[in-house]
Amino acid sequence: YTRLNRIKHFLFCLQEHQITDPEEITPEIISKYVTTFISLSSKSVQANLVAVRCFLRHIYLKGITTSDMSEKVPAQKNYYAPKIPCIWKPEEVRAVLETIDRGNPTGKRDYAILLMVTLLGLRASDIKALRLENIKWDTNTIEIIQHKTRNAIVFPLLKDIGWALIDYLKTGRPQTASNHIFVRHNAPYEEFAPNAAMNRILVKYIRQAGVKIKREVPLGLHALRHTLASTMLAQDVPLKTISEVLGHMSVKSTDIYLHIDFKRLRECALDPDEVASYE
Repeated sequence: YTRLNRIKHFLFCLQEHQITDPEEITPEIISKYVTTFISLSSKSVQANLVAVRCFLRHIYLKGITTSDMSEKVPAQKNYYAPKIPCIWKPEEVRAVLETIDRGNPTGKRDYAILLMVTLLGLRASDIKALRLENIKWDTNTIEIIQHKTRNAIVFPLLKDIGWALIDYLKTGRPQTASNHIFVRHNAPYEEFAPNAAMNRILVKYIRQAGVKIKREVPLGLHALRHTLASTMLAQDVPLKTISEVLGHMSVKSTDIYLHIDFKRLRECALDPDEVASYE
């Protein structure tokens, strides 16, 4: 979407308001135009504001208008309204997880991966980087340095995730020299590349499950993180806790979410004795 396209959109807006003379452009008209895109991403809002500002400055310098209306284009901080994250319904998440064939190695891997996203909110980059030493079986925790923030974070090793990992590591993961937990299941069985698109895993099972996701809900793993955050808020979990679980740099990053209870998660953690007996 180019700057020219954005300017054309502005001109179309002027036409809708029956503005035929550039001198008729007012701060009110500019404000009305801004309201047509304030729900877009921060980057898109900024691009639209810059395009309008440049256009109005240009026609002023060319002598087409007597007033520099570019000065009337508001700053982004005054108008930007972040999108409310799109979330999945619980039954949609359940249907996708239940359709995974956990009787084959790839299914075991994919099930463990998707559980980590849906129950802990791990980013794809952190899942790809997850190593065997990050799983602390003796303390029932997963300890990582987050790729995006470089912050250290400790997650509880939930029972469902723990058993899924055990199943994969013992009966699904191919023999490999890699110490990454999740590897490709085609020779030479290496870890996922940093730029590998893990969204394909989710899309594969969405199609198999026949789940009809609303058009506005993204099909990527990030939407599952949004869903977890929303669930946490619904359970009255403080934004600070949600921010820590999702690995945000600031609590402000979670202001757009409205509820998980870390204590409740920990209560669901694996019993070390169960792991020992399984081994």
